[in-house]
Amino acid sequence: MVSREALQEIAGNIQIFPEIEQKERFLFVVVALVSRIISLKKAAEIMELEVEVLLQLLEIMGIEFSYLSNEDIAIEKSW
Repeated sequence: MVSREALQEIAGNIQIFPEIEQKERFLFVVVALVSRIISLKKAAEIMELEVEVLLQLLEIMGIEFSYLSNEDIAIEKSW
């Protein structure tokens, strides 16, 4: 298992947030979003950000997520 110090070092490389706790929370939120565990609204709430601001951060960082099923994504790509 990865040590707490190793995880903090990884989180420390995220330059968007000044505090390590915010960085760790952001990593958690991104994983939960991509895994479809939480909604975008819930993610913004956890991060204490407006939904639009969180969307902009995700876009700036090149993080893509979707609530569409894999089949829906395939259909959209084929249009």
